Amino acid sequence: MKFKELIKKLNTSKKPLLAVLIDPDKFNSELIHIANKSKASCFLVGGSELKNGDVTKTILAIKKISKIPVILFPGNESQLSKSADGLLLLSLLSGRNPDYLIGKHITAAPIIKKLKLDYLSTAYILIDGGVLSATQKVTKTLPLNPNNKELIINTALAAEQLGFKAIYLEAGSGAKQNIAAPLIKKIKKEITLPLIVGGGIDSVKKVQLIINSGANMIVIGNALEKNVFLLNEISKCF
Repeated sequence: MKFKELIKKLNTSKKPLLAVLIDPDKFNSELIHIANKSKASCFLVGGSELKNGDVTKTILAIKKISKIPVILFPGNESQLSKSADGLLLLSLLSGRNPDYLIGKHITAAPIIKKLKLDYLSTAYILIDGGVLSATQKVTKTLPLNPNNKELIINTALAAEQLGFKAIYLEAGSGAKQNIAAPLIKKIKKEITLPLIVGGGIDSVKKVQLIINSGANMIVIGNALEKNVFLLNEISKCF
């Protein structure tokens, strides 16, 4: 029920939602305690590739501290867990690697069914943030050029026409440049789907610009790994 309520908010709320991205390799319980006192709507748990972290253990550790919904943000099918409240089922539409368009989803499909996971079919669009992102390395795909606005908008349009239920615009973890607010605003004018935006968002100013652009959910991850207390300031924008 937590997941369904969150998705309903994502689709109907006039105010944007705040998501805190947790990399199991870098889990910090202090951030969860701070999030409890913030306006965070959910935690996203996962990563492009995990080295030492465990998704299920991370989810259970979060749930010992917080009642905020915990949503899977998996890099692959090995990061699925029945302990989560739901799943962002991501397809990398910006790339042309068939594994990340549909291949891994075929592998994951029976697992998702067996675990009875609620999911949100989400088009994942990677836009160049000025660094070689983990997503780019793992998927062996190229991000879209932020200057090629027509291609980005048409990719978002294609996602809606294909039946996806949300779009995740991603500049990549630790991106030097976040996705520009004018581009987000242009995409919002062309689609009716909820728009989730993440990557390179590391200041209150950037958060406010993206809120003003019409994003439905803003995801903060890498910046909070560097400074957990930034969440207190960012939360005031929501």
